[in-house]
This record gives sequence, structure tokens and C-alpha cells, in this order.
Amino acid sequence: MDDLETRELRYFIAVAEELHFGRAASRRAIAQPALSKAIKRLEARLGVPLFVRSSRSVELTHAGEVLLDHGRHALNALSVAVRRAKWVGTDEHLRLVLKPGGDANLLSGILAAYSRHPDARRVDILFSGATDRIDYLHDGRADVALLYVPFDDTSGLAYKTLLVEDRVAVLPADHRLAGHTCVRWEDLDGETFPHWRGMPGVGTGPEVADVAQLFPLVAIGRLIAVLPRSLVSPVAPGVVLVPVEDAEASQIVIARSDRDERRTVATFIAAAATVAQRPDASYAS
Repeated sequence: MDDLETRELRYFIAVAEELHFGRAASRRAIAQPALSKAIKRLEARLGVPLFVRSSRSVELTHAGEVLLDHGRHALNALSVAVRRAKWVGTDEHLRLVLKPGGDANLLSGILAAYSRHPDARRVDILFSGATDRIDYLHDGRADVALLYVPFDDTSGLAYKTLLVEDRVAVLPADHRLAGHTCVRWEDLDGETFPHWRGMPGVGTGPEVADVAQLFPLVAIGRLIAVLPRSLVSPVAPGVVLVPVEDAEASQIVIARSDRDERRTVATFIAAAATVAQRPDASYAS
């Protein structure tokens, strides 16, 4: 960053996000005049205006919008690089992130297999929300993750499949389809599906954050869901599971960033593969 110091970039991003020099100065713990001078010096060095200022407002120029977009990525990449450098230089623990209940009972076997390796480290278990496990990998908060494919976006990740399972309709016990041995998607037309927190535009029913919230709503007939079998087993009272025969199979995978070539991460993934039900599974990216 010959033309831009990290400190200046943080100042710029604060102003760009707040669109107010006073709030940005407070956020970065700097006097407002000093912040204004820093931004002016930055604009002079780059040779382009980054903001359109008036007595009433502050707006980004097109150049400012471009710098904001790429600047955020640059700071994130720098933060990840620092964390990983510290990780390599210390005896820091390996960090595995997963959804609560999202391991299909594989976790204990994976940890046991990994512990038998001579270079094994302590594994810290992190629990995420319904949709943000991938963020943990991309921003360096976690080293490996248990994900569900095709539901989780695996762009920029390398992964190994541990389990392939069917998807089931989660229905009230008195539902019209509850006694069927299987159903098809067309049989579920017109049903109310949940709105999963963190997934805008998906589902028109009540918002739910996890399966624990889902089961009571299904039992009283407010909605149904179609989910990987492991996420809803064991089933709650008042609820039945019926296979959806034309639903795409679900895969539980162990994933890492495709830029992370550390030996201990590869060792952990190899250990996970030894307890997988798909021993022929291979890396994908």
C-alpha cells in the first residue's frame, strides 16, 4: 500500500460508512479536524476526490465507492493474514465451527480420530448461527467447518464429503401426508415453509432460527419443512418425518479455505475422512 497506509484506510472507511465526519472521528477516537486533514491528504496523494462535501451532507464519489469496496476486502485480508501468522507462530488451538446439532453424530468420532495423530492440537468447538459458518472460515475465526451441501455456499473453500443423506418432510403427526412412506415436492405445493433467520426471501411462514424452534410450530400445524434427516433426528413428539424422494441429497462436508494449506488443518480433515461413510469421497473446490 505505497499510496495508502492502513491507518488512513481505516479513517476513510469510517467516514464512508458514517457519511459524517463527526461520527467517524468519534468512532476512530481522533479529533475531527485531524480526521478531515487526513482525508484531504489521502485525496491529494491519490489525485481523486473521494467525497462530495457540503454544509449539510457528505457523499461518496464513484472513486470513493470503489475504494470502499476494495478497501474493506483489503483490511479483511490483512486481518486474516495477521491471525494466521500468529496461529502458525504459536501453539494456538485448531478451531472447528458447526451449527448446533449439525454434526450427524460424527463429531466425537472425528475428534477421537484426530487425537491419535502425533501433531494433533486441542480443538476448540465454535457454534454458529444458521447461515454464517462460511464467514467464520473466510475471515479466519475458524480453521475448519462442518457444512451442509448444497445449502451452504462452498465458493473459495475446499471440502471433503463425510456423509450423504436423504431429505425428509417434517410434518405434523395429523398432516394429510403423515402416513405416506414417501412424498414428492409436488405433494407439498401450497404448504407453508419457515422463514429461516438470516436467509431473506426464503419461506413465508414464521421466522425460526433453529430446529428447536421449528418442531413446536410444526407440531401445531403452523408450517412444515424439508431438511436433511440428521438435523431433525431424533424427532420431537407430535412430528413425523417422511422422505422426499425427488429432493436432492444432502451432504455433510468438512471444509477449509482453499488458500489454507497448513499441515494441521489437512491432518484434521484426513482424520475426519476416516470416520466418514463415504471413504471414496475426494476434495472439491
